Amino acid sequence: MNQDTVVLRRVLLALAFALPFAVQAQDRFITVASTTSTEQSGLFRHILPRFQAESGIAVRVVALGTGQALDVGRRGDADVVFVHDHAAEQRFVQDGHGGSRLHVMFNDFVLVGPAADPAGVAGLRDTNDALRRIAEARAAFISRGDRSGTHAAELRLWQRAGVDPVAGRGAWYREVGQGMGPTLNTAAAQEAYVLTDRGTWLSFANRQGLRILVEGDARLANQYGVMLVSPQRHPHVKAADAQRFIDWIVSPTGQDAIASYRINGEQLFFPNASQPE
Repeated sequence: MNQDTVVLRRVLLALAFALPFAVQAQDRFITVASTTSTEQSGLFRHILPRFQAESGIAVRVVALGTGQALDVGRRGDADVVFVHDHAAEQRFVQDGHGGSRLHVMFNDFVLVGPAADPAGVAGLRDTNDALRRIAEARAAFISRGDRSGTHAAELRLWQRAGVDPVAGRGAWYREVGQGMGPTLNTAAAQEAYVLTDRGTWLSFANRQGLRILVEGDARLANQYGVMLVSPQRHPHVKAADAQRFIDWIVSPTGQDAIASYRINGEQLFFPNASQPE
């Protein structure tokens, strides 16, 4: 056996031992079930590379409505749930599907509508009054209708306003069963009112004649929380790496990363992990 053959065999043997470790390193990831707003706003594109650079852990995001994201967590098909429906999140924890819920950040919802504003709600700061006027005018309103955090918030707002929008379903009230981006596209095409989170609105390009008409009401607050999916129920959950992500996102470093995300100089999300649950 000549010297070149010996060297080649040694190289191939070294590669054979090294390859599984290389593949293992590349495959180190966690799955986060989150909302369409964190994905479509561009927040994850901004913060996740920072986490991966610090930890060596990649994050695969499953972006769905909050209700669907929580279902993914219940099935054990994610390691972390990062959503924005406080009541539903509390039920998730109380039912044993997740660990402690932690505040991460907040922004707000805004009521968007056509510049013509047929219901005359522009400039109002009382969401109850605005929704009543839309219902009375039978002005077109597009709802996500997808069990998302935004959809849940919208239904709570209608209830507080004393309006049952189901009575107008198919006429002025239309459910599309889609994420925030497609819902905004539908509202723009139909010159309709729609409730959206501010983050997605700021990153939304196809506004056409839509503009923010109602904002600033305390009822429009939009809180996000994060939870570890229960490793007791689902032993395959990558608890250690998932917890490292949770610890990072509520740490000063993660909170600074969230605060630094801006579109056209405007901050989209406001970190508040220090606020007690």
